[in-house]
Amino acid sequence: MSVKAYTHINVGVKGQKNNIGFIQLNRPKALNALCDGLMSEVSKAIDEFEADKDIAAIVLTGNEKAFAAGADIKEMVDNTFAQCFAGNFLSHWDRVARSVKPTIAAVNGYALGGGCELALMCDIVYAGDNAKFGQPEILIGAIPGAGGTQRLTRVIGKSRTMEMVLTGNQITAKEAESWGMVSKVFPADKVVDEAIKLGEKIANNSKLIVAICKESVNTAYETTLSQGLKSEKRYFHATFATSDRSEGMKAFVEKRAANFKDN
Repeated sequence: MSVKAYTHINVGVKGQKNNIGFIQLNRPKALNALCDGLMSEVSKAIDEFEADKDIAAIVLTGNEKAFAAGADIKEMVDNTFAQCFAGNFLSHWDRVARSVKPTIAAVNGYALGGGCELALMCDIVYAGDNAKFGQPEILIGAIPGAGGTQRLTRVIGKSRTMEMVLTGNQITAKEAESWGMVSKVFPADKVVDEAIKLGEKIANNSKLIVAICKESVNTAYETTLSQGLKSEKRYFHATFATSDRSEGMKAFVEKRAANFKDN
């Protein structure tokens, strides 16, 4: 893999087999505020990792002080409605949510506004015990614009979302875990390593079947139960067209480790 040089992020590979893509937001003086340039670079890094057949999962993180403390308000303060509407402002910010490969957020410190929304775009969220989540846009006369009112409602429900977005209140990592926003909470200095370990565990499986499974879960997230059940059955049927399904079942019957070929 040929990693490009980036201005606002650090990009590399992690894991014992170098099969985990790693993206670190790197605007420490701005608490990793999400400017358009940074989000464009994240999109390019995701493109590169998706094109690399050796990458099995992607970890996205910031630093111990901030995952991302929000969008860069200085960049948008003079925007007008006409500019936002005509230019479809923020339209490319959801590239993480559209990743075919599993994405894991490792959140330390502040994940506010766009930072909280970016974490919610990931498939799995691990948090350090110092993490703080919030959607404070209401305090500056705006509302979330990158999924905060939509993804958050689906994850934690209407009442809790209303409380967060209408007050700007922040919640702790433990609260986020109890509400279902976060899978697990770790000491701040361990969360990135734990996210990488999780990616490595996912990497033991067929990349093709992982992608199908991810799509099936996302269907449940976005459709009705009856539609989701029908789609799941078809996804399940589709696995029988793959060599990895055959290998996996044969390995189970023969009591040996499966040798997946990702096809």
